[in-house]
Amino acid sequence: MADQTDTPNMDLSEPLRRALGERYLTYALSTIMHRALPDARDGLKPVHRRILFAMRELRLSSTGGFRKSAKISGDVMGNYHPHGDAAIYDAMARLAQDFNVRYPLVDGQGNFGNIDGDNPAASRYTEARMTAVAEALLEGLNENAVDFRENYDGTLTEPVVLPAQFPNLLANGSSGIAVGMATNIPPHNIAELCDACLHLIKTPDARDDTLLNYVPGPDFPTGGIIVEPPEAIAQAYRTGKGGFRLRCRYEVEDLGRGQWQIVVTEIPYQVQKSKLIEKLAEVIQTKKVPILGDVRDESADDIRLILEPRSKNVDPDVLMGMLYRNSDLEVRFSLNMNVLIDGVTPKVCSMKEVLRAFLDFRREVLIRRSQHRMEKIDHRLEVLEGLIVAFLNLDRVIDIIRYDDDPKAALMREDWGKDHARAMTEADYIPPGPGDGELSEVQVEAILNMRLRSLRRLEEMELLREQSELMEERAGLEDLLDSEDLQWEAIADQLRETKKKFGKDYEGGARRTTFAEAGEVEDVPLEAMIDREPITVVCSQMGWIRAMTGHIDLTRELKFKDGDGPRFIFHAETTDRLIVVGSNGRFYTLSASNLPGGRGMGEPLRLMVDLPNEVQIHSLLTHKPGRKLLVASTAGDGFIVPEDEVIAQTRTGKQVLNVRGDVKMAVCKPAGGDCIAVVGENRKVLVFGLEELPEMARGKGVRLQKYKDGGLSDATTFTLADGLSWLDPAGRTRTETDLAEWRGRRAGTGRMAPRGFPRDNKFT
Repeated sequence: MADQTDTPNMDLSEPLRRALGERYLTYALSTIMHRALPDARDGLKPVHRRILFAMRELRLSSTGGFRKSAKISGDVMGNYHPHGDAAIYDAMARLAQDFNVRYPLVDGQGNFGNIDGDNPAASRYTEARMTAVAEALLEGLNENAVDFRENYDGTLTEPVVLPAQFPNLLANGSSGIAVGMATNIPPHNIAELCDACLHLIKTPDARDDTLLNYVPGPDFPTGGIIVEPPEAIAQAYRTGKGGFRLRCRYEVEDLGRGQWQIVVTEIPYQVQKSKLIEKLAEVIQTKKVPILGDVRDESADDIRLILEPRSKNVDPDVLMGMLYRNSDLEVRFSLNMNVLIDGVTPKVCSMKEVLRAFLDFRREVLIRRSQHRMEKIDHRLEVLEGLIVAFLNLDRVIDIIRYDDDPKAALMREDWGKDHARAMTEADYIPPGPGDGELSEVQVEAILNMRLRSLRRLEEMELLREQSELMEERAGLEDLLDSEDLQWEAIADQLRETKKKFGKDYEGGARRTTFAEAGEVEDVPLEAMIDREPITVVCSQMGWIRAMTGHIDLTRELKFKDGDGPRFIFHAETTDRLIVVGSNGRFYTLSASNLPGGRGMGEPLRLMVDLPNEVQIHSLLTHKPGRKLLVASTAGDGFIVPEDEVIAQTRTGKQVLNVRGDVKMAVCKPAGGDCIAVVGENRKVLVFGLEELPEMARGKGVRLQKYKDGGLSDATTFTLADGLSWLDPAGRTRTETDLAEWRGRRAGTGRMAPRGFPRDNKFT
């Protein structure tokens, strides 16, 4: 206890903080280096590199047979990648999908998924092998082109990076999310990348923008059209960050008689066709694009989406412009060229930096392969020298082998000087003598392993020819290793060969994505998108609305639901907009073209706009641009509002007349003339000049008439010279021109209504 008391206070949280920090840093580095970010040299992540290496070990060449995917993923998991076999199989399946990978690295047999987003079949049902492109990434592994490291349990070795004959990072692209960083690189065309590399070899200090002459932009496996401005593309490649606007490819198909339809043949990269169709169907249902009538999928092996317009009078470009905004027929593919330089350092690189890293790596591969070849040549020359000695001293060699107890040691002890050499009868060549000294162990082993049939005279000449060829090849390799210019020339030759192999003559090698200017589509008025046809709008007392075709007789008897009847019926056109006025003073807007047909009973208006259940429909009228409305509440307050101000853009409508408590909307009528007449529930009428009423966009308004009891019953506007008209109880129109008795100032009480005024206190 004494020791504990004497011990100074220690910060026990510090070791924990340090421990957590170290472990999280280890995890973060593992995620960045061994999972999420690709290597700039071969463009692969470890899982893809291990899949290809395992397939090579299984000898699954592009011209050989297929093996079960379960076998491949099992070998990868057991030998190199100690993670789930499902994740390994998913990664391998993606390498076989020609709609996801520009140059597939795996040749799949069976169901490997489709562009609709369907998953591949289970690994036990599918088979795979490498493609020629994958073999180009692996070429040189047997020639010490790259370093190898131990696998996770130290029983095998795996390559740190693949030799990669072409810049696969840009050719196939990559995407991944690490810790605190991410990468997203689009695919490009191999032939164009090879041209850019050749230009960099020729002009190492080339500007970033110059490379765009060779690589104008991405080349997506699903085609499409890039509409990003060239200056934005240049900026993206210069900084390593940016984006590309990608649109579908379509054509207008003429159906005769003025009818047409749009056929989409290519959809943007990484857009699932099934999800795209669902989105287009939603656009049709919600009337976001009212001129789109139907969408249909007629795809087989190729893409064929049919877009039918609602009207043949619409411009196809207008329709597509609206669909670009409201669907994935146009997407933005972001560029974030965050890669591992030399497999260690994450860095956001420009296109030039990525190509430079690839070329420097190719030079390193060339040097290592050349050195490896020289070692092989030196070994073979040593063997050839021993075999030539044996031929020149054949009788002595045979004698030693026949009679010596240890022929190997005897051959190594023997002095094979010039005095043992015999003259050659051929004048075409002078055999290089073995020189003074003894044979090495390697040479002796080759002599002892030589077959008797090799003792022919012709074989001796073949050895001398081979020795001469190897000496010539070795001299060429020495020159190559001593000259940087020769090295770059050799790399350029390799790139030209790769371009020829995987260029436009290769299946799918031609550029698929093209470029165009994004013609901005202006907002088109609804009237321009809809056929103008006459209709009759019918709304029942219970709020069920429909549109009858044509202008029918407004007195005609119509069918309604039991207990329901007519309330609003008027003539309109399909291009009109309708204004729905609620008793709460809120205005809602409907498109006449969206009304249900007149064959049934229609649909509840409350389903088309957000009209609360406790709010009643006060008015329903056709919108006339430039017209003004008189609005007033039951409390006797009101004002003039321009009709253009009440148009609502959303289902929730727009509050125009502010009411509270039991006060409701009482009047909503078109305003005109120079006077206004107001009648209260007390049957008193007041007439005053329309100029006394303010014009507002929204609000409570001003007092129209003063009441002791009750409230406003009705109001109307008229021209004083024409007089004030109303319908008497017999249905006859009466007009009063002498209104001096009822004239007054706004907010007055008024006088009793003239004789014959309707009992319901309504002017109309």
